[in-house]
Amino acid sequence: MPFKALQAGGLFLFKLHTPDDYIVGGGFFSHFTILPASFAWDAFGEKNGARTLQEMRFRIERYRRTKPNPGEDYSIGCILLESPFFFRRDDWIPLPDWQRPIVRGRGYDSTTDGRAIWDRVQALLRAAPQAETLEAVATPPRFGQPQIVLPRLGQGSFRVIVTDAYHRRCAFTRSPVLHVLEAAHIRPYAQGGIHAPQNGLLLRQDLHTLFDRGYMTVTPDYTIEVSRRIKDEFDNGREYYGLHGGQIQLPEGPARRPAVDFLKWHNDNVYQG
Repeated sequence: MPFKALQAGGLFLFKLHTPDDYIVGGGFFSHFTILPASFAWDAFGEKNGARTLQEMRFRIERYRRTKPNPGEDYSIGCILLESPFFFRRDDWIPLPDWQRPIVRGRGYDSTTDGRAIWDRVQALLRAAPQAETLEAVATPPRFGQPQIVLPRLGQGSFRVIVTDAYHRRCAFTRSPVLHVLEAAHIRPYAQGGIHAPQNGLLLRQDLHTLFDRGYMTVTPDYTIEVSRRIKDEFDNGREYYGLHGGQIQLPEGPARRPAVDFLKWHNDNVYQG
């Protein structure tokens, strides 16, 4: 289905492109960034709204003003939305004053029809089965200037937000080669971890593997430790031992830095020095 969007605070609403204009659902804003198209596809796959990377590129290229180049990994703007929801057909909200040429979304404020739309969306969310999970991000601020909220993240959003938190450089080596960097969970999601920046590190692919297998860890004071097992098992490891005792690159602001509890968990349950 072809959708467009409008924004109300931290909430983005989906508008169905039909002869009549309706709001049919929405999602909660968590992050905006600019990514290579291939990275966006790797992070979200079909959640980008296309079945293949080629189909996604075709749709994007309809709006670009340059001739398509199959070998170009051009950058695209990415709005990350969490906790998507869709209304029943009977609950679709008629959308006032929508002009067909709009392609980048539209905002409403409290001096126009925005308050009525906001009130209706809030009422539908509170009545929906998912209301309990959405309540934390659907409450104050009730209406006003756009707000950044961070609802429960999915795997794709976790990867992108961790990548940006580390300024697209490996936390251990500062390597800036984006396509070999991966967002590592400190405590795996399957073992009680969460998709959140506080549970993430941006690591080069080989370091990610060694971290997950307990050959490397990060102490609560953000110091890298490298296990002697690399030398014992592979009779080498000079490149990795050079990292031992170094400090990791930290994201700006404590809210996106590795949490001490997750680091202690990795030290105690994964790392084998």
